[in-house]
Amino acid sequence: MNRNMMSLAAVALILCSCGGKQSEQSTAQAEQLTTVSVTTATRQLVPQTEVYASTIQAYATNNIASQAAGRIRKMNVEVGDFVTKGQVLAEMDRVQLDQAALQLKNSEDEYNRAKQLLEEGGVSQSSFESTELSYRVAKSNYDNLLENTSLAAPITGVVTARNYDVGDMYATSSPLYTIQQITPVKILVGVSEADYTKVKKGDKVTLTTDAIPDREFTGSVAIIYPTIDASSHTFTAEVHVKNEDRVLRPGMYTRITINTGDNNSIVVPEGAVVKQQGSGDRSIYTVENGEVKINIVTLGRHLDGEYEILSGIEEGDEVITVGQSNLKAGQKVEVAR
Repeated sequence: MNRNMMSLAAVALILCSCGGKQSEQSTAQAEQLTTVSVTTATRQLVPQTEVYASTIQAYATNNIASQAAGRIRKMNVEVGDFVTKGQVLAEMDRVQLDQAALQLKNSEDEYNRAKQLLEEGGVSQSSFESTELSYRVAKSNYDNLLENTSLAAPITGVVTARNYDVGDMYATSSPLYTIQQITPVKILVGVSEADYTKVKKGDKVTLTTDAIPDREFTGSVAIIYPTIDASSHTFTAEVHVKNEDRVLRPGMYTRITINTGDNNSIVVPEGAVVKQQGSGDRSIYTVENGEVKINIVTLGRHLDGEYEILSGIEEGDEVITVGQSNLKAGQKVEVAR
């Protein structure tokens, strides 16, 4: 073998040797799989809650006023005072009341006399009935003046307005007092029409208010209004809160949480949910037979560090929780055990 042939053989041997090493390295790299952490998709009961903002209102509001104009003799309470039903709040001039009392006394005496004479046959039935009618009219007039002279609270509540002072001439233009009943209070909540069949009378609710940040209050749905607002697509649910310690006051801003039931749903860690670039879709990466699968999912409630999944994956799926954004569909991976 001449010298040239020997050189060619040596070169071929070197090339074969290098090619073999490169092939072995490529095979080794291909066998290095990405290791992923997974969790198993499981079901649990997920409360279906919605939070609505509203304003606390008095359960009832009464304006205290006299039926007739007159001078104010007494004002017995002040703004902020808590009053009970039947408590006398103000007294008007008694001139007309005293006159009516005299007329009533005279009519009552005439009625009693006529009644005795009727029993003895001294007067006719029609004459007695006329006297009786006069007595009843006088009593009705007296009772009406008494009610409008000595003004009593029709409800138990707190005085929220006082518009006159003692000695003022009341002219029926505005009430002497405004009283609001705050045990209980009510809240009108605009609920989405999607929940119209879910919210029921008697459902329990919780609420918080910025004015009392360290407390949570409970109430219940007392009334469901029968119509839906066409512009806002909401219906009104009236919530009552007992407010026995009277700390909630009309006008306070509040957030009401209504629970419409529990769903038995799949729940995954929030880190498993990936937002698809260029769209609003959300996806979850799962491992099936060692390969990556990308699943478009529908999200439900956002819980404490978790998401409720309404569709897209099944119970028992192995969900990738870390590093999934760099993976591709069909890619081989190794599951960390």
